[in-house]
Amino acid sequence: MTAFERLTIADIAKLAGVSKTTASMILNGRAEQYRIAAATVARVQQVAADNHFQPSASARLLRSRRSGTLGLVIPELTNFAHAMLAQTLEPLCRDAGFQLFVVSSNDDAEMEIKAVEQLLARQVDGLMLVPCTNHAKLYAKWAKRMPLVLLDRRVIGSNLPFVVSNAEEQVFELIAKALAQGVREIAYFGGLMDLSPSVDRLAGYQKAWQAAGLVPNPQLITHRDYHQHSGYTMMAECYSQLGRYPEAIFCASISLLEGALEFMNELDHFKTAPEYLMSFDDHRLLDCMPRPINAVVQDSAGLAEQSLARVQALLAGEPVQSSWVPAHIHWRQPFSA
Repeated sequence: MTAFERLTIADIAKLAGVSKTTASMILNGRAEQYRIAAATVARVQQVAADNHFQPSASARLLRSRRSGTLGLVIPELTNFAHAMLAQTLEPLCRDAGFQLFVVSSNDDAEMEIKAVEQLLARQVDGLMLVPCTNHAKLYAKWAKRMPLVLLDRRVIGSNLPFVVSNAEEQVFELIAKALAQGVREIAYFGGLMDLSPSVDRLAGYQKAWQAAGLVPNPQLITHRDYHQHSGYTMMAECYSQLGRYPEAIFCASISLLEGALEFMNELDHFKTAPEYLMSFDDHRLLDCMPRPINAVVQDSAGLAEQSLARVQALLAGEPVQSSWVPAHIHWRQPFSA
């Protein structure tokens, strides 16, 4: 039993004094095709508007053999970069005629599988996924069941289409500028090493040292995962190891930066914090920090638009190519030439 009353096309037809067939044709935009009188069209539309009635999307989609929905799987809803992707994608999907379902994997392989299975059960028309593993065969299996585009992360060794930022290039520039200032001690805090962001961002870090003819201290390169508490732990361990802060710090995600900043604030409210702080991903709150933080800014709009376009192309049976989306650096601490 329910206290809610749901109107049907039959109800609208009765209220407007027309047949169910006529009401259906009008409300589904086929009045002109069947030459229904303008006065009848106006009457039915007015009755529908007065009763806040919308034709059943389910019935229409059933006829088209589509669900009118897309899925987005992201590691964390609290991760600013991934939240921005969801925020940007939702209106784009809506404008394209899709409802977007957003679920979180918590960067856990088992949770990711359950999330995708739930979306499959809902018969989503396509899936955009930020993978949390490098299991190419698993993602290839899902790609056989529906259009699948990898977003923000690629799966190394997989031919599945991806849309990711040009992380290596931007991290290279960020680190190279610091080295050019005479900085020789840059701690690197990264996530799981088998994930593509870790591979790409570490590659940019290492290439900057190589280009400068220098060798980084391997003890200052650490990896855990991309959760905030890991940033805190790596910062604490680095401080304990050196007995002080390093000259500079690069965090491979803003969530790791949050953890590192939490440690600095707890220790001495940033009084002895490193002069050079760098991060992958940005947030406006970094403008308010007591230390300037140079950060790589991903193009969330570009990532969202290109991933949706590829899902739509796959739905249309068209081939798609992977894409590297340009990012840029927000320089809060200008370096001298």
